[in-house]
Amino acid sequence: MTDTAQHPDIRPGDRAPDFTMKASRGRTVSSAELKGAPYLLYFYPKADTPGCTTQACGIQEALPALKSLDLTVIGVSPDGVPAIDKFADKFGLEFPLASDPEHALADQYGVWVEKSMYGKTYFGMERSSFLVGADGLIKQVWRKVKPAEHAAAVEAAAKAL
Repeated sequence: MTDTAQHPDIRPGDRAPDFTMKASRGRTVSSAELKGAPYLLYFYPKADTPGCTTQACGIQEALPALKSLDLTVIGVSPDGVPAIDKFADKFGLEFPLASDPEHALADQYGVWVEKSMYGKTYFGMERSSFLVGADGLIKQVWRKVKPAEHAAAVEAAAKAL
């Protein structure tokens, strides 16, 4: 398992790490394709779990407003493509859900972290989001996101870009 201590915290003003990942519905998402446009990367622990569903459905509801602000949204989890496809289909999620099973991008963003549940420690995805401006710089960081409040916070920040 990866030790996240070697990865610096990503902060507003930092350059967003480059990526290319497989995504839901046969898509591929990459930072190169998004060059010159703002986007949101939101990292979530596991497809089709209560908190992740609340968060994804909130983003889906806000998608028309986010698209009107020219914001692309990409959800990122350690799930494989079949699991994210099933999740996207089940809830009608139109935005891409990217698969990061080796947590390569999560490591770069410092969101593959040690967690604890029922006295056991393990590594997993921290629910965090990063708003990237058209200039490729991080504009806003949300750590330990509250799923029900996430979409409204993203929309407010995107309006300020």
